[in-house]
Amino acid sequence: MADTVGGLLRRLRKQAGLTQEELEARAKVSVSTIRRIENDKPFDHRLGTVASLADVLGASPEDRRRLAAALGGATDAPGADRQPSDGTLPDMPAAQVPAARSSGPAAPPDTARGPLAEAADELAREIRRRWQHEEAQRRVHHPFPLPVRWRQMPAGLADHPENSRSHTPAEAVPEADMSGALHEVAEVYGKVGSGRLVILGRAGSGKSVLAIRFVLDLLDERARGQGSRRVPVIFGVGSWDPTAVGMRDWLVDGLLRDHPHLARRVPSGKTLAADLIDAGFILPVLDGFDEIAEGLRRDALDALNRVSTPLVLTSRHGEFAQAVGAAHAPLASAVGIELGDLTLDDLREYLPLTAPVLPDEAGQADSGGSKTTWDAVLDEARDAGGAHFAAALSTPLMVALARTMYSDSPDRTPDELLDTALFPDAHAIEEHLLAGFLPAVYRRRAPERLDDSPRGVPQDPGQAQKWLSHLAHHLVRFDHERQDLAWWQLGDSLPWPTRVLAVALASALCVAVSTWCAGLAAVPFLGSSPAVLTPAQVLVEGVLVGLAGGLAFGVTYAVVAARSGSQSFEPTTVRLRLPGASGGMGRRSLRETSAYLGAVLAGGVVMGVGMALVTTLQYHLFFHAPLATSPMLHVTLTNMLVYALIFGPAACLVFGLVVALEAPLDVTTSATPQGLLSSNRATAGRRALVLAPMLTLTVALGGYVVVFLLHGALGPLAWSLSDALPIAAAGGLGGTAAYMLAFTAWGQWILLARIWLPLTGRLPRDTLAFLDDAYRRGVLRRRGAVHQFRHLRLQHHLARSYREEHGEYRSANLTPPPMTSPDRRAP
Repeated sequence: MADTVGGLLRRLRKQAGLTQEELEARAKVSVSTIRRIENDKPFDHRLGTVASLADVLGASPEDRRRLAAALGGATDAPGADRQPSDGTLPDMPAAQVPAARSSGPAAPPDTARGPLAEAADELAREIRRRWQHEEAQRRVHHPFPLPVRWRQMPAGLADHPENSRSHTPAEAVPEADMSGALHEVAEVYGKVGSGRLVILGRAGSGKSVLAIRFVLDLLDERARGQGSRRVPVIFGVGSWDPTAVGMRDWLVDGLLRDHPHLARRVPSGKTLAADLIDAGFILPVLDGFDEIAEGLRRDALDALNRVSTPLVLTSRHGEFAQAVGAAHAPLASAVGIELGDLTLDDLREYLPLTAPVLPDEAGQADSGGSKTTWDAVLDEARDAGGAHFAAALSTPLMVALARTMYSDSPDRTPDELLDTALFPDAHAIEEHLLAGFLPAVYRRRAPERLDDSPRGVPQDPGQAQKWLSHLAHHLVRFDHERQDLAWWQLGDSLPWPTRVLAVALASALCVAVSTWCAGLAAVPFLGSSPAVLTPAQVLVEGVLVGLAGGLAFGVTYAVVAARSGSQSFEPTTVRLRLPGASGGMGRRSLRETSAYLGAVLAGGVVMGVGMALVTTLQYHLFFHAPLATSPMLHVTLTNMLVYALIFGPAACLVFGLVVALEAPLDVTTSATPQGLLSSNRATAGRRALVLAPMLTLTVALGGYVVVFLLHGALGPLAWSLSDALPIAAAGGLGGTAAYMLAFTAWGQWILLARIWLPLTGRLPRDTLAFLDDAYRRGVLRRRGAVHQFRHLRLQHHLARSYREEHGEYRSANLTPPPMTSPDRRAP
């Protein structure tokens, strides 16, 4: 029986006399990962991790060969040509980093191996798996890929051909032929010496599909040991603001969002994502240059021209031409190609294969001619010169919409598209296809007994369109239009005052409930002391403390959001680990930590001041103490100082300890929307389990310390158990719950996207299940950890429908802007 990876590593670990926990500390690999490997459970990133474990365990060359065979017949044993690893990721030597102009996209891979190269291999495998799934989801190969063809970009939009070749001016190198088809994109890219390629096309012409095929072809070459060592990564460049963040930093942020495990730090202090980019292991594929805000495209082109790294850029023709004209320069050292239109011949070969065969007059399938509903329409369009029909279906986007409406819907026939009275031009046909897409994919069906679809997933086309139109409006209503539909940003669709109100109300409820529970639970244990409140007084106290907590958290939330300039909190890419387990690789920088703890300290002080005011009101309500007196003013000011010194340092100490326990997420963390939400939910839960008891005890015990230090200096002070319980509960339990809801991405998701927006009817109860269902139906697509609408034109169509339905044009005495027609360029 052949050895397994798990059996071999288990034997090596026992020979070394190490427990799984000791191996975790030495190899910097989580104990859960070690258990999965030793139990031979599915594990994605095996090569680099197993190599690190083999180094720590001192595996012999024979054991390494057995590991390689167990891993699937790899030609090189893991780590056979490396020095034993110390668990760190050293910087790539300068000699291994090729110059952008001389390396070329098809340079042979480096033979030297190391942890950084293995991290790039792991990233390549993950990206290949994701985009293969995405390509299958879009039905690109069913029944076969549409013939996406291109020609060389016109002069004036591309750089001089000599600047894109890897040679000196004295060399005579003929200009490369840049024409080709979908399956040849990687081959064409191999002819570009500079590694910089621009792909132009009109809306819906297949630029994104071409980018996906390009990435998969390059990764296939890389897996075979051919081509470049660079890993092609698709970035939605529409979210980039080049005036606010540099290209390199923006690329790093994109990698960290979609691949959280790259947040772990290397000895230089950089993240692994930054190290991969700096060492030349990443080939950026910048998809959607035209989606950058109009006033920023020239700045973006200037920023791209300041670097010479290989990259691929996709854009619509008009927007790119405007940016080139404004910058007075094309993309430096780049070669450009422009996608052509589909023809009636292309449609004749493709569309009939997407529809069922029609029966003949005898009720049998016509096996001779294999006629479908599309055959007669395409024949008539050819004979009658259906120019509008051919022009409308000249892009893969419109062909896909037509296929969904007619081939996948048995109750509709495409012959209506030839009605010139109903559709006087190509634009009318396109609008008809956009409007009919959602009803087609959400058409009614009979419920099934075993249907396990979540309750938040609708079957009613009208309800689905209502929610999707709200989401589209949420993306396009800002000055800087967005395309990424991120779950942690859905609350941004609410006005800023509404979000502050939601945070204040939720925080007030959390603090009030914790105060009620602590106060009522303490009544039986504290006896009948005059200082003990009655149940009725406890309820009143909870309301007052809740109002103070809601005000404190509401004000802090508003200030933090205003200072950061961000309307949402980013998902965390860390988890909590015991001291020494993570090696400090995932901790924040000193600047980030200082700003974070400063905000926590300020919030604690505000909470303390609010508690002092609550105490004053309690004196007045419960003991009839007059407010407008000098003694009461003295007591209030004293309490403000005491409570501020209790809450501020306590919060700073506890949250500082939490920061010290942070470590990066596992490399197995999935950066799908659901995976990122699940990891953030788990991280928030663990953080709450740490924060709540620690903050409660710190407030309670800190009160005794502060009162002891200030006793006498501020007059007689007292801190009894009856004082400590409600205050510590409000600050510990209630404060933790309010913090989770107000200042974490998962909490904002729960508060706004799962409670507030569904209650107002703007989103379903289970929003993420609805988004996943829309993705499976082909309405949305995934790009890493975010969803996007299938195409920008569909997003604009739904957003315009939302504004028309809600009367935003009528209320402003405006008329709806016409849907921009794509460029009509002859092939």
